[in-house]
Amino acid sequence: MVLLRALVLLLALVVSELLHVQPPTTFFNPPSLTRWQGIYVGEVTLSSSAQLDALVVNHYELQLRFICGNHVMEGPLSVDVQQDPGHIRCAGRFASPGGEIIQVLETVSPGARLYTLLLPGLELQGAQMSITSAQDPPHFPGPFSINRQGWLQAPSQGLKGQAQKSFQLQVSVTFGQNRSCHGMLMVKVLPAPSSQVSFLEQAQNITILENLVPGSKVAQVQARGFDVRYEIVSPVPCPLFSIGRADGVVRTAAPLELTPATKGAAVTRLQVKAFERLRPWASVELDLTVKVRSVNRWPPRCLPELLVTQIPETMPVGTMLNTFTCTDPDSPGSTLDYQLRFHSPPGPASLCLRERVLEVNATLDCDTPGACFQHAASILVLDDGQPLMTTEVPVLVMVTPVNEFSPACVSRTFRVREDAGPHTLLGSVVGSDMDYPHDSIEYHTSGGSATFAVDHLSGEVRLLGSLDYELQRLYRLTVLLTDHSQDQDATCHHSGSCTITIEVEDVNDHAPECEPPFQELTIHTSLGQSVEVTKVLCRVPQEPQRLAFSYSIVGGNSQSRFSLQGAILVHNDLMLAPPWPEQPHTYELLIRVADAGPSIPHLSTTATVIVHLVPWRASTVATSTHRATMPSMMTPLLVTDTEAFWQPEPWFVVMLTMTGALLLLALGWLLNRLLQGLARVLQAPSIPAQALLLNRSASFAHLYARESIS
Repeated sequence: MVLLRALVLLLALVVSELLHVQPPTTFFNPPSLTRWQGIYVGEVTLSSSAQLDALVVNHYELQLRFICGNHVMEGPLSVDVQQDPGHIRCAGRFASPGGEIIQVLETVSPGARLYTLLLPGLELQGAQMSITSAQDPPHFPGPFSINRQGWLQAPSQGLKGQAQKSFQLQVSVTFGQNRSCHGMLMVKVLPAPSSQVSFLEQAQNITILENLVPGSKVAQVQARGFDVRYEIVSPVPCPLFSIGRADGVVRTAAPLELTPATKGAAVTRLQVKAFERLRPWASVELDLTVKVRSVNRWPPRCLPELLVTQIPETMPVGTMLNTFTCTDPDSPGSTLDYQLRFHSPPGPASLCLRERVLEVNATLDCDTPGACFQHAASILVLDDGQPLMTTEVPVLVMVTPVNEFSPACVSRTFRVREDAGPHTLLGSVVGSDMDYPHDSIEYHTSGGSATFAVDHLSGEVRLLGSLDYELQRLYRLTVLLTDHSQDQDATCHHSGSCTITIEVEDVNDHAPECEPPFQELTIHTSLGQSVEVTKVLCRVPQEPQRLAFSYSIVGGNSQSRFSLQGAILVHNDLMLAPPWPEQPHTYELLIRVADAGPSIPHLSTTATVIVHLVPWRASTVATSTHRATMPSMMTPLLVTDTEAFWQPEPWFVVMLTMTGALLLLALGWLLNRLLQGLARVLQAPSIPAQALLLNRSASFAHLYARESIS
């Protein structure tokens, strides 16, 4: 019994099964498992009925299944059947005493093969064959011969005219070391038949696929004749194909996979012989061409199988990202087609594929909204087989932002009134950055100004302290800008700056002051003449440049005897008819002095001028003016009279009203109880007056106590 063992080293296998065999046969037993040194060894044996014949089928495919718990694994096991020269023996009728009888026609060609003595392939083992019996004429037309392939060949003179004769040949076969056998061949020459064997078709061209399993039908040849048999006479041996002797069906005998080592199997030319079993000399040959077409069973295999990479947006155009290496298992070394397909964003943009190299195709810009993203694509690899097989390699390229530019802002000028309060908004510094996002900017002031502040996020400039136009009219503020969140590296920042000019607008916040603020004058009037009384001198000490004022008499100018010509007070005495004033008269004039010009608001002050007017007399020769002024160092006294009054809060008024209402209700209730008690006394006179008085007193006290608690 021939034993075939297949060692399958698998870990922790507990169950094994034989699923199927190609070509179908019962030659193999189910696999068995044994444990050896911690490893399970599977053993497949041949059944007792197995009869292997390398000339018929020399290759079997066994599909095995191994089960370990929930883990199931399947795999093929290939079995090649080879000829064993050590087991070849001379057997059959060749080694029998009567020998092998060979019948040939007398018309056989000279040197034609009449019989195959040895199994194909034995010649490689160095077998030596020879005819040991005598072949002397006239009994033999010529010597028969045996070549190294074991073919018994007709004499070179042919067998014409040797019909009905028999030639007995003693043959010796020696092979290996001291191994030999002897046999006998009986060649009977038959006369040429009157009818011939013929094929229905003279030649056939068959095309088959390479994935046919051994034993698959390729073609069937048919010949006319009685009890026809078939055999392949060329090539011999024929390792890929076999033919049924009775039915003429040509089948595959081995796998037909087209690899670089078996390219010759693409086209096989078979020479098939058909002959009658009882008359072997009645034969005919047919040429059968079998073309094996490759089958594309495996898609291309690529390295890498997945590409995920990250590149900065400053990556130059033409930079190589990766090179893809793909092979076709069905046809190693064949040319493959590579195609780049975009998924998001769609359309060819920033990447390109040159042969097998993925490169940067365009500038990668992350400085516009939505431009910096992930490029999802795939490399489609196609082979040239039939059917077409493809492999898709996913590609994900992530573009990261780079902080390339510094933020900048435009110098601006803000104007603010000097009376603006703290936290007043002066304006905003608008920074810009060419990197995205464009507003990722923080603002700071250089030098730490105590008067102004800049909001870190919005860039708003606000006032912190007070301003004085008279002390400082112009401020220059340096604003520093720093970007952030614009680079893959969180520590990468760029900065810029600009100058903000702040102009303080003047606000009229000082009233004019007159010197002196109080004057007392005595003038003598002349009838029908105007007399200059005095000149009011005023100024703003905090703003010496302000000289424009307006003057007006706001009080004490009875009978309109006085007027102002600018800052000069003039007395007008234009009365031409009596009665003329004969007694001195005193006027207390109030002169309002207000600043003039564009500044607002207009502030004012009041100067007091007391004029003692002495009327004209005939004996008066000249008019004189007596001026009495307050000393310049005297300061007018301002007396403020404050009248105190009480104005309660609204909540207090509400509480007081509610309390009064409750008090009135309590008094009404008390009065009602007293009246009810008095009525009861009047209705019950038997109660002593003293007891009634005590009860009333107790009741009154009790009610008073309750009211007090309330």
